[in-house]
Amino acid sequence: MKPNSGPDHDLCHTCHHRAVAASSRVRLPLRSRVWKGQTGEFAGAGTGSSLDFQDHRLYVPGDDPRHINWQAYARTGSYSMKLYREEVRPVVDLILDVSGSMFFDPQKSERVCDLFYLCVESAHRCGASLQVHLVNGDATRYVPYEAIITHQWRELIEPCQSSNPNLPPHVHLISLRANAIRVLISDLLFPGEPEPVLRPLQQRQGSGILLVPYLPTEMNPEWSGNYEMIDAESSSHHPHRIEPNTLKRYKESYIQHFSLWKQASLRQQVIMARVPSVTELQKALHAEALLVGALETC
Repeated sequence: MKPNSGPDHDLCHTCHHRAVAASSRVRLPLRSRVWKGQTGEFAGAGTGSSLDFQDHRLYVPGDDPRHINWQAYARTGSYSMKLYREEVRPVVDLILDVSGSMFFDPQKSERVCDLFYLCVESAHRCGASLQVHLVNGDATRYVPYEAIITHQWRELIEPCQSSNPNLPPHVHLISLRANAIRVLISDLLFPGEPEPVLRPLQQRQGSGILLVPYLPTEMNPEWSGNYEMIDAESSSHHPHRIEPNTLKRYKESYIQHFSLWKQASLRQQVIMARVPSVTELQKALHAEALLVGALETC
């Protein structure tokens, strides 16, 4: 698979079926939030016309007379209004990092697709208002829902080309909606500080979630001797000789990189969960995502 080519149609189809099955057991943490906005099935912060009775208040001119509590009027002679919990639709903005390292390895590409379709199915099952965006450095692309359900979204990946393959995802260029759960799926394998990526996930009362697919061979490689390394983002080749000290420095840098991301996520109040790519999906999600609240059980 060439860098940035994305998953093929068969892989998308397989991952979609797997995500549909998984979404009956786990989902995005949509019920743990108080929502404001469009009518739907989730409890909101205001009052509305659902069947979930909330409270009373005094009648004021202009109120809907259908909500007058006539039994209370018969007892007290004063008009009062029945208040009901507003029903709203959750809002989910899903952002998929489509840089080359996300699809360079077949196992990782599969797990990226698993997570992508799991988020889509989770939002769909809950009746959420879903918007999906691709990001690759300073390039972004909106994905229509029709392109997702027909698996045509993968054809939008290759045209989504960054001006520099080493740029982090420019999440701030995406029009994210207020009061949304914002999910970024990214391996975080790019240089730079975490804060510019994390801050947009929390702005305008958003709630940020980072789902981070990874390979054990990225975290703990067993390199020794001469190698021709391939840059996953630019596909350029670089010969290297890997000595024990070189390998040690790489592993230390890898650990430090993700430690910085974890600390920054805590400061920015973004939930970060790493998801292994070589484990069965359900076990992979239980390893960390469910424990830290990036997902919840149905």
